[in-house]
Amino acid sequence: QVQLVESGGGLVQPGGSLRLSCAVSGSGFSINTMGWYRRTPENDRDLVATITSDGITNYADSVKARFTISRDNAKNTVDLQMNNLKPEDTAVYYCNAYVKRLFFRVAPYWGQGIQVTVSS
Repeated sequence: QVQLVESGGGLVQPGGSLRLSCAVSGSGFSINTMGWYRRTPENDRDLVATITSDGITNYADSVKARFTISRDNAKNTVDLQMNNLKPEDTAVYYCNAYVKRLFFRVAPYWGQGIQVTVSS
């Protein structure tokens, strides 16, 4: 069984910073691309940022130069450093990992979601 657990969300004022973390637990697996997505009442789960196992990153245009994604392959973790937060960044953020388990195809796994609220 593979589980993703997020931490680090909360309430922050505009212009502030938050760091989200996600830990992947379980046994007998390897992780390909990891990423963060977010969902608002108006939008489906949209991509925020992804990072491959080789460290290649991709960002949504709306967060470029403000957010930084990083991962620790040894610890099976992925972080999202969010700076200069704006009210429109308010959303539920989801951690994602494409996981290869023994005898199974690569499949996406999701965390439970964590709330980020940017408000004065």
